[in-house]
Order: sequence, then structure tokens, then C-alpha cells
Amino acid sequence: MYEIMRELHLEIETLFNGKACSEMREAAFGLTKRLSQTVKETFSDFVEAVEKDATKTAVSDGTVHPLTSYVINYVKFLFDYQSTLKQLFQESEKEEDPNSQLASVTIHIMQALQTNLDGKSKQYKDPSLTHLFLMNNIHYIVRSVRRSEAKELLGDDWVQRHRRIVQQHANQYKRIAWAKILQSLSVQGLTSSGGGSSAVGADGGNSSGASRALVKERLRLFNMQFEELHQRQSQWTVPDTELRESLRLAVAEVLLPAYRSFIKRFGALVETGKNPQKYIRYMPEDLERMLGEFFEGKTLNEPKR
Repeated sequence: MYEIMRELHLEIETLFNGKACSEMREAAFGLTKRLSQTVKETFSDFVEAVEKDATKTAVSDGTVHPLTSYVINYVKFLFDYQSTLKQLFQESEKEEDPNSQLASVTIHIMQALQTNLDGKSKQYKDPSLTHLFLMNNIHYIVRSVRRSEAKELLGDDWVQRHRRIVQQHANQYKRIAWAKILQSLSVQGLTSSGGGSSAVGADGGNSSGASRALVKERLRLFNMQFEELHQRQSQWTVPDTELRESLRLAVAEVLLPAYRSFIKRFGALVETGKNPQKYIRYMPEDLERMLGEFFEGKTLNEPKR
């Protein structure tokens, strides 16, 4: 409607020329200004609605929230009509650059969305899932901006800043989710100075002083923790293929060397005892394969690949 009124301005000037028609002209031009003001108020209302969206249904797998995709589609829609919007901004704020006004509207929408997502992320009881959820959603926002005309207005600094935020959440996920299991593979606390410890010293002293019972307990803990993580996090989702593979690789680069080192150093203690397969349940290749099943959004009864 705003576009139509703008196009009719010249015809209105021609048809309703003269003092006698001045009120009609002013009414028509006033309508255009009111339309401009209404659109700006609509943006403010939308920003407020996004920020205060009280949807209680959390996405259980940590994937991109429907609100995120809805808001991003709204922003894309705005940029389909950016020439009209710039005219509209110029109509109401003639001294301000319409590009900067459109950028300001977009930034306010993005800020409102991120504020809302921060609130939704607090619904998760598992803090590592909190960071996975934020990583997924902010990554979706950044990727969408980079592929749209919004990138030109928001700028490279905005994109790079939010890419760093994505990486920060990925790092926090990795730290929180995997700290406990990595502690199971730590050398600290494995040595025993008293009698009754069973050690293997023929390998150059790598496992000298380590208690067989403690090594078995660490491996038992590791197996239990990894299986719990695998069951739970294979139900979580990272929808972007590149991000999903990057996160798996980041975990593998920490977990697999630690596991290989632990088995190389202390494995002989278990292998020379009873039922070694009960404790050394996985080869590094098995762990790597199982990591490849993480973040696939599987259901509990879905068969493994």
C-alpha cells in the first residue's frame, strides 16, 4: 500500500491542483506518512514480540528452534523489499541514512532473538546441551546472514563476532560434556605406594607403581560414561553437516589420544588379569566409529548404523 501511495503522489498533485483541493492533497500525503509510521511501529512491536516470546516447548535435541527460522525468514522478507523500506525510512527521517536505519532495525531484531534464545537455553538441565543449542542457533543465524543481502548492511565485523560466539559455545560444550570422562583417563591418582599393588614394569616402567584395581576401576568408569554419552548425545542434533563433523573431530582429537595413551601405558595390567575384555571394551577405532553417530538426532529405538 505504501508503494502504491508513493506512485500516486504525482497524479494526486496533478488531479487535485490548486488551493481548493489542498486539504485533499494533504490528506493523501498524510496517509503516506502515517503508513510509514505504522510500518516503523510494526518493527518495534515485532522486536518486542520476539524478545518476549514465551514458547515453553524446548527443542529436546538442541537443534535450531522454530522461532529462529521464523525470525530469519522475516529478515529475508524485509530485504526482498529493502528499496521500499529505504524510501519509507527516508520519508519519516529525512536526515538519517536509510541504509543505517535498515541495519539498525535488523540488528535490533537479531538482538531480540538472541536474548530470547538465551532464555530458552536455560530450560535445559544439561549445561552441555545448553551450549549445543546456542551453538546451533547462532550458527544458523550467521550462516543465513552470510547468504543474504543482510551481510552487506550488518558487515563483516558482525559476522566474525558471531562466528566467534559459535566457537565459544562449541568449546564450552566440549569442556563440560567431556571433562568427566577425560578425568577417568588421567594418570593422577593411579599410583599406589603401599603393598598389595600389582604393577607391570617390564615395559620400561610406563605402568610401574600403578594399581591394577584402580586401572580396572578407571576403565569401568570410562566405559560407563562413554556409553551414557553415546546413548544421550546420539539423540542430540547438529543439523549443519560441516558444523557436526567439526564438533565430532574436536571431541575425537581430545578423546582418542588420551584413550590410546591410557591403554598403551596401563593396558598390560588388565590384559594379564581375568576377563580383560570386560574392562578394555573398546579399541580406539570403535570409539571413533561411535563418535560418528553423535548429533544425528536418533530416537532411542532406532537401530545403529
